[in-house]
Amino acid sequence: MSKKTTTVLAFVSGAAVGAAAGILFAPEKGRETRSWLSYRLEKYRDTLSELMEQLMENRDAVASSAKTEGQRVIKDAKDKAEKLLGDVDSLINEINSRKGI
Repeated sequence: MSKKTTTVLAFVSGAAVGAAAGILFAPEKGRETRSWLSYRLEKYRDTLSELMEQLMENRDAVASSAKTEGQRVIKDAKDKAEKLLGDVDSLINEINSRKGI
């Protein structure tokens, strides 16, 4: 797993444990606890949404970067192959000219 995926999973796990502990050890009345919990969960949801958006943006950037790098490697390989073919053709022509063909 990537570092960002691990971070998101750790964040979600921490939020779940924190929510459970908050409910179990809450000294306030149920209504107050529910209000507080609702507020915290909304903040966690917003933060998680932002993290997911960042992950999706980075995923596209990484894919784009990999595609660009792949295209560069292919172009370099094609250029080298064309140069080699040219060298082979030159050698064949040179050999043929020495044979007098």
